[in-house]
Amino acid sequence: MTENAQQQPPAPATDLPTQYAPAEVEGTLYERWVEKGYFEADEKSDKPAYTIVIPPPNVTGSLHLGHAFEHTLIDALTRRKRMQGFETLWQPGMDHAGIATQNVVERELGKEGKSRHDLGREAFVERVWQWKGESGGQISGQMRRLGDGVAWSRERFTMDEGLSQAVQTIFKKLYDDELIYRAERIINWCPRCLTAISDIEVEYQDDDGELVSMKYGEGDETIVVATTRAETMLGDTAVAVHPEDERYKHLVGKLIRLPLTDRSIPVVADEHVDPEFGTGAVKVTPAHDPNDFEIGQRHNLPSIAVMDEHAVITAHGPFQGLDRLEARSAIVAALRAEGRIVAEKRPYVHSVGHCSRCKTTLEPRQSLQWWVKVGPLAKAAGDAVRDGRVKIHPQEMEKRYFDWVDNLHDWCISRQLWWGHRIPVWYGPNGETVCVGPDEQPPGTEAEGWKQDTDVLDTWFSSGLWPFSTLGWPEQTDSLAKFYPNSVLVTGYDILFFWVARMMMFGLYAMDGTPPFHTIALHGMVRDQFGKKMSKSFGNAVNPLDWMDKYGSDALRFTLARGANPGVDVPIGEDWVQGSRNFANKIWNATRFALMNGATVEGPLPEPSAMSSTDRWILSRLNSVVAEVDAYYEDYQFAKLSDSLFHFAWDEVFDWYVELSKTTFQAGGEPAEVSKRVLGEVLDVTLKLLHPVVPFVTETLWTTLTGGESLVIADWPKDSGFRDNAAEREIELVQQVVTEVRRFRADQGLQPGQRVPARLTLDGTALAPHEAAIRQLLRLQPEGEGFSATATLPVAGAEVALDLSGVIDVAAERKRLAKDLAAAEKEKAQATAKLGNEAFLAKAPDQVVDKIRGRLAKADEDIARIAAQLERLPQA
Repeated sequence: MTENAQQQPPAPATDLPTQYAPAEVEGTLYERWVEKGYFEADEKSDKPAYTIVIPPPNVTGSLHLGHAFEHTLIDALTRRKRMQGFETLWQPGMDHAGIATQNVVERELGKEGKSRHDLGREAFVERVWQWKGESGGQISGQMRRLGDGVAWSRERFTMDEGLSQAVQTIFKKLYDDELIYRAERIINWCPRCLTAISDIEVEYQDDDGELVSMKYGEGDETIVVATTRAETMLGDTAVAVHPEDERYKHLVGKLIRLPLTDRSIPVVADEHVDPEFGTGAVKVTPAHDPNDFEIGQRHNLPSIAVMDEHAVITAHGPFQGLDRLEARSAIVAALRAEGRIVAEKRPYVHSVGHCSRCKTTLEPRQSLQWWVKVGPLAKAAGDAVRDGRVKIHPQEMEKRYFDWVDNLHDWCISRQLWWGHRIPVWYGPNGETVCVGPDEQPPGTEAEGWKQDTDVLDTWFSSGLWPFSTLGWPEQTDSLAKFYPNSVLVTGYDILFFWVARMMMFGLYAMDGTPPFHTIALHGMVRDQFGKKMSKSFGNAVNPLDWMDKYGSDALRFTLARGANPGVDVPIGEDWVQGSRNFANKIWNATRFALMNGATVEGPLPEPSAMSSTDRWILSRLNSVVAEVDAYYEDYQFAKLSDSLFHFAWDEVFDWYVELSKTTFQAGGEPAEVSKRVLGEVLDVTLKLLHPVVPFVTETLWTTLTGGESLVIADWPKDSGFRDNAAEREIELVQQVVTEVRRFRADQGLQPGQRVPARLTLDGTALAPHEAAIRQLLRLQPEGEGFSATATLPVAGAEVALDLSGVIDVAAERKRLAKDLAAAEKEKAQATAKLGNEAFLAKAPDQVVDKIRGRLAKADEDIARIAAQLERLPQA
């Protein structure tokens, strides 16, 4: 077992209030932990390092259940490793969240009747920094409420000076290695945010739209195409068909008239076209569709942009100046007037991309942007997992990872925003392009004709550097040497592509092939108790602070950890948090009772030979649980370790060991002193095991029990190897007797506290030493004068005879049970008859038949149970 970190005698039990009040404990405890520096990490330490970075929350954000869930898991891991003697760093910080933050500040300006253009770039950025200082980062305070053991002195921000230097450094390195380039390609454009959006920031949802089939060309040279975006036809520069499609071979290479315009466009043959889909012909709009762009590249087609950045039509003609949706209706009406509409389908439900920030429907748009050539970077990221340098947990998530990195397209990293890391590229008066590193000066001034690129970098570009930029890279700092690579990354499977792949690519590239972490531990999403996604629009979103206020932070943490199976979504309901609050209260009350009865950690544990079998049993079980919990932690099985601790603490320690020991405490003497020391040891270790998940209540109880400074810096328990199988079997027999007699008492309608005369025949069994405890647990009085054994229960090799005369009305009980038995037999007969009816079975749905089979099984169980009760009843 572990040594106790005692610095003074245990405080008296009266120091514990009669009830646990989380609100009176949590805030004070957390500030004490921070003031003592328990969560800080020392790069000069010779302890082995254990590092986890926080997935940086947006500076605009607030704590939601997803954060609370993830933070609970990370905090549990780091608290345990700290107790195990590791130099533990949980690196905190926040992301500047380019689009989200700019949107917030622009909305604030809008209330003043201004736009960012009224301020100008420099003043607007200053305004964002001002907002960040005043309103950003409220999540930090909420993290403290939850108990996050982060190294606050190391808190970083993706736009701070050091991280900005890291961004500029890696951009320059990638640029010099020809892994960053500028090119015109199709991007996802948000007409509301007025910026490019990367593929992984697109939210797809099924929208009601329209599918319009329209006729191009004239006479024998007519071809029908279909589209959900009729307005883009103004920018068509070809119609494409499959090379082997016999229906259109006569048209390939010919020009056909594009309706509503004065242009003719060619029919081209391209293998991308599916001849089985629709008419087998597709309109080609290279400037407004990614697939069409590729066709255009293959066939040297011109790209004609027909919309501006606001998605307003710019093509000359009657539709110029219309919004895209207005133009859609107007163009369909004009085509209908010309007799060009072949078919219209409304509503036509199809998947449409939306901006993840403002929910606006995105517009594919050809644009000049900066790109990362991801091919070699993605290959390295895939190889690091394939060769075992990085483990993905659970392993079945590897396939999703490989599907992504093995098919990764070049990454658009430029954003048309003002808030973010400005692209460090200058353009000269004679067409020069110069990339400037962090220690270099711009090649010239604006007066000399030099201008810096106006775009900023995608937020994921800077957060992709997080595991090493937060440690001082590109400087070769002591922190970088000590804490890189990270031990594990704990994050949701939903950002496996957003963030994890970026960190893998950049970490391997910047750190000479060393991956950013050894393990990627993926968890699922928090959902409501019915498994539905939490959302304000669904009315099921929960503010975790409300539950923490109501039930305490420990209760929320324990509920979240107990639902955390690797890679699987986590359902949570308020009644479950309430149940965890009850568990915290149980720990409190049981520990308080134990202290009042003399539980102690003073002195060494007695030798096993001096212990009772009950003492040896609980210590044997305790060591098994220590080993079990350790194994679950190493496998990131938070639900299993939490469940194991719940049942051990509540069932075995509080409901069995404490109750079995009461008679020993009452009897006094040396056996009682031994049991008090054993109980102190069990509580000491159990509180340590529980601490990483429920830190507040355990800290309060442990410091009272042991007088130790803090559980945060206490030693993590070790399995001593002590096992006593004989004692475990012996107590199992006691549990069998107590459980069986309790069940019988309940069946007879006896109240739990109702005392019944009984004779226990335990001689010659392992149960004999436990008679006093069994009697106390079962409320069994000694057999007195006139004792009559009206019911006898043989169990576990022993016999318990009960005198129920005067305790229950046997005749009335027999009558009640006979009525229940008749009902069960009738239910069985009806179910048997239906299942024996071939005509019924042939017509009834499977679920109906299964339900009747379930009724039959239940009836059989009820009949057996009631018959056993009747047999045990004394004769009336």
